[in-house]
Amino acid sequence: MKQRTIIQALFFLLLLISMIMSCKTPESITGKSGAVLWSENCQRCHNLPASTMYNDDQWATIGQHMRLRANLTNAELDKVITFLQSSNAD
Repeated sequence: MKQRTIIQALFFLLLLISMIMSCKTPESITGKSGAVLWSENCQRCHNLPASTMYNDDQWATIGQHMRLRANLTNAELDKVITFLQSSNAD
């Protein structure tokens, strides 16, 4: 009976560790550039507009709206917005 309790405790510990590890953002996502994130996420639903099509404020507004639809993290959105805004002339 004691051995069964120990095995159960170890199982739940491993389950807890795997749940905690799954909460971390994979390197494959965090290492992606704004341009890559933009093309991968926006192109799923519609054609990509030219990055110069909107001004900086418009891209920020569009980004906030589309972040939810594309299921982007704030860090990913920041990369995308920075990429799009860098295309605009000052």
